[in-house]
Amino acid sequence: MKVTPLEIPELLLIEPRVFGDQRGYFSETWSEAKFTAAGIGAPFVQDNVSLSARGTLRGLHLQNPHGQGKLVMALTGAVFDVAVDVRVGSPTFGRWVGRELNEENHLQLYIPPGFAHGFVVLSETAHFAYKCTDSYHPEAECSVRYDDPDVGISWPPGSFTLSPKDEAAPFLREIPRERLPQYGAR
Repeated sequence: MKVTPLEIPELLLIEPRVFGDQRGYFSETWSEAKFTAAGIGAPFVQDNVSLSARGTLRGLHLQNPHGQGKLVMALTGAVFDVAVDVRVGSPTFGRWVGRELNEENHLQLYIPPGFAHGFVVLSETAHFAYKCTDSYHPEAECSVRYDDPDVGISWPPGSFTLSPKDEAAPFLREIPRERLPQYGAR
C-alpha cells in the first residue's frame, strides 16, 4: 500500500496493492496494522455504502461535534471526491482537494475530522463505501453549499442532482464559527 499526503497534508491518498489475473482481482482495503503504521490510527466504528446515479452530488457534509474521519472509495463506477478544510484557524481553511476515485484505479482517500466531504458520480452508477471514525449523529450534522464561490470547487462539467437539504446548505461564510470544528482541537 502506498500512502501519499495531498495538497492539504492531512488528506491522504491511498493506493492499495491490487493482485489481478484472468479471474479478476484481490485487494486489501483495510488493515489496522498497516493503516496505523501510515498514521491513520483512529478506530473505525461504522461502515456505509451508497448507490447513486450519474450526476448525483452528495455533500458537502461534516459533523461537529462528533467529527468523523472517513476512509472512502468507489467500489463500482467512478466519482469525483472532494474534501474541504473547515477547521477554524487552520492555515488551509476553506481550501479543497479533489480526486477521481473509481473501480479501476482502486484509490482510497482518508479525510480526517474537520473536513467537509462530498462527491459527484461520473459513471452511470457508483457504489461508494465509507469507513467512519464516529457514528452518525443527526444533531451534529452540518453542510456547506457545494457551489460556494469562496471555496471555488472545480466540479466536473454537467448537471447535478442534489437532495433538498444539500441544495439549501449555507455558504461557508454564513456558518457561525462556533458551529465549525477548531484547528488543533481533539
